[in-house]
Amino acid sequence: MIIADQILDGRAAVLAATGHHPYARHSLGRDSEPRGWQRDGAVVWVLPAGHGPAVAALGAAGPALDVCADLIAEGVLGTGQWLNLPRTDPAGLTDRLPVAQRDEWHFLWTTQAPPPQPGEEEVVRLTESDYPALTALIDEAFPSTTSRPGAPGVVGWYGIRDGDRLVACGADRSRGDIGFLAGLTVAPQQRGRGLGAALTAAMTRALIARYDQAALGVYLVNVGAIRLYRRLGFTNTATRTSLRLA
Repeated sequence: MIIADQILDGRAAVLAATGHHPYARHSLGRDSEPRGWQRDGAVVWVLPAGHGPAVAALGAAGPALDVCADLIAEGVLGTGQWLNLPRTDPAGLTDRLPVAQRDEWHFLWTTQAPPPQPGEEEVVRLTESDYPALTALIDEAFPSTTSRPGAPGVVGWYGIRDGDRLVACGADRSRGDIGFLAGLTVAPQQRGRGLGAALTAAMTRALIARYDQAALGVYLVNVGAIRLYRRLGFTNTATRTSLRLA
């Protein structure tokens, strides 16, 4: 039995319970109809298959873990599924959930266009004809990313060329009414030239023009990238723990 103070039926109810938080708006998109629960300051929702991680949550970490434990006991969650939760203290975590992998990251967002960056005018929209060059750049510079040409959730690409060679790229993974930057990549031999700042600024400017907010995710260990994103205006933060169930 899933213990909850309130059952949340559908997207509108989950958004209302989270105060329309940007993370919830991005997670839910426009067309998902989740099941949700509110418990002791936490809001937890189960997403339909194909809409992202199996479970996402905001609010108090402890009650969110308790709801997830109930979902495992009920057979709703199982091996290999991902949970995106509020920042969670690892102490005692494995006693509550069977964890195979744990990642710590920031969900950052901004409502303002960034200050202009040198080289920003070199950023262009890419097309399907650029997919082979995109794949080659990603394989060289960011092979672990899930943002690849043709991947689910990728709605567009931006890039910077040096002559006829693609040297930087980023994916537009916007969902719902939140613009979202992902897979920001610069060729190893081109780093240190400000291409990452130019690419991020140009993409953020384009997405802010289409949405009221733009967001991105970054691992806590990537201190240099966090410093750059802060400088470009991504000063709002929700720190997240992603767990893959064993």
